Amino acid sequence: MPVDDAFALHDMAVFYDSFNIHGEDGDFYEAYPKTPCRILDIGCGTGSVTLRLARRGHQVTGIDPAPGMLALAKAKDKEGLVRWIAANAFDLNLDREQFDLIIMTGHVFQVFLDDEETLLALTNARRHLAPGGQMIIESRNPLLRAWEGWTEAKTRNTAQVPGIGSVEVFYQVDRTEGEHVTFDATFTLLETGEQRISRSCLRFPGSGKIEQLFKAAGFTSIDMLGWWDGRSFDPTSPEIIAIASV
Repeated sequence: MPVDDAFALHDMAVFYDSFNIHGEDGDFYEAYPKTPCRILDIGCGTGSVTLRLARRGHQVTGIDPAPGMLALAKAKDKEGLVRWIAANAFDLNLDREQFDLIIMTGHVFQVFLDDEETLLALTNARRHLAPGGQMIIESRNPLLRAWEGWTEAKTRNTAQVPGIGSVEVFYQVDRTEGEHVTFDATFTLLETGEQRISRSCLRFPGSGKIEQLFKAAGFTSIDMLGWWDGRSFDPTSPEIIAIASV
């Protein structure tokens, strides 16, 4: 599972929660399990959604390969509700332990840059699902070309970061190539002028490719939603929310 080198460090990871608020998506994941169950959050990041699920009474495990993100998640879990594990989607091995629901929030699915990586991640996740279990991923719909709005002028934003103060961020695409978009996130600490820059590359697979990969990984049925209110996916949907069952 690829790691953004910048966000592996605490001095970058500390910005994440201030600029990434899990609103409708967080509500969707929190409400999805109707009864207490075992949940695995792959790429849990700073644990915002992970903790919401744990506080609803679910037995939750969060994994992430980025030390900076995982450290923040552990610090927020003052009740000790979640089992946090430093691992990635490729080599995670919890022996014979299985889960009723596996999730990938925050568009984590898009960090897998080719079919081989994606299939490896999905196959490993499938191995950790209990009979009748489900996996949910989210990916931006490439037909809407969201990256065309990732410019300094359109994305400039300022937030208060605890312990740091006012921080400004903007996103700028560097290049696009096929399904791949490479972009920079530039954070400026307004009190000092210090800049910290993160470079990322994401894949934008289409709905057909996502369905194909899930089936190749051994999932038997895939439902697709287009937004967090539960509406079905269509070509105009901002999101591809795939719910795959075994």
